[in-house]
Amino acid sequence: MRGKIRHIYPGGNTPKGFFSYYQYILGQEEANRIICLKGGPGVGKSTFMKKIGEHFIEREEDVDFLWCSSDPGSLDGIVLKKRKIAIIDATSPHMVDPINPGAVDSIVHLGDFWNGEALKKCKDHVLESSRKIKNWFGYAYCYLAAAGELYGALSNAYDDAVEDGELYKITAGIVGDEMAHKEIALKPGQLKKQFASAITPAGVQHRLESIIRGYDKLYMLTGPVGLSNSRLLNIVAESALYRGMDVEAFYCPMKPDEKIEHLLIPQLGVAFVSLNQYHDLEPWEREEEVKLIDMNDIVDWSRLEELRPMLADSERRMGEMIEEGIRCIVRAKKEHDHLESYYIPNMDFKKIDGLRDEIIGKIEKNVL
Repeated sequence: MRGKIRHIYPGGNTPKGFFSYYQYILGQEEANRIICLKGGPGVGKSTFMKKIGEHFIEREEDVDFLWCSSDPGSLDGIVLKKRKIAIIDATSPHMVDPINPGAVDSIVHLGDFWNGEALKKCKDHVLESSRKIKNWFGYAYCYLAAAGELYGALSNAYDDAVEDGELYKITAGIVGDEMAHKEIALKPGQLKKQFASAITPAGVQHRLESIIRGYDKLYMLTGPVGLSNSRLLNIVAESALYRGMDVEAFYCPMKPDEKIEHLLIPQLGVAFVSLNQYHDLEPWEREEEVKLIDMNDIVDWSRLEELRPMLADSERRMGEMIEEGIRCIVRAKKEHDHLESYYIPNMDFKKIDGLRDEIIGKIEKNVL
């Protein structure tokens, strides 16, 4: 029997550029150890973490796999849940440095296993590739910023047409059904912020199934792109936090700092997911108890009658801008692969494998 795997994005490509929630991966107070992996592209960080994660999954331990939004086949980190140990890629664009060195954090530098003299001879090529990667991401974020403006216009229009009374009635019903038996706590719960979906070179991808697996009840909120469920989910999240329960909130890549799309309340075994054309799930024949909430029902569509052509045009153009941004990210990924080609032949991967086995041994003996 294997451990449970969850697939999460700790950061993402957004209209605000690369947006990171790395600080929420594992808190300093709860962590037993946070290992910051350093080293250049192609030095084996992703494989290093993946093999450690798979080792403990085979030993029936639950592991969070934290994926890279700019390379959907590459890991940015893992969390060994039972052991409260995180191993994370601490290089650009998600620069991470130890907060409490020795006590909580440590650094492992895979650059110790490269041929520095050989890489010096590739200096001009490395600098040129790095420059191109930076430029392609710059272009991508310009397109995503334009998409974000259109997304904002859609959201504002739909929000103005939402019947507030109906929204609060639904929200109060959920809080009453799920939390009436819980009293307000002296110490609030902890909020963890992450992404369940990402804008990647392979398109907009999500890993929702792995996140909701094991939850007893699932609320599915349906509606058009731009219709925000964030007000409802914010109230539900705050209600749980005030009752001392921890909450995991998954944010929208188009509004990464403000719009909650999905919500988990582990203590209640309840999950909330927002469904639209970018992240959909089949509600039928599921093991969980499913409650469908059609957010279209709380919109006064008469207020949007004059705006329908604008809404359709904005959604179409937003999609086009996202696709153009993805094309630029694809070019950045291609150049990044080229950059890795200078590092890979100059790495001693046997020594890296030895270090990985050494770290696994220390983790198992609790002497890391």
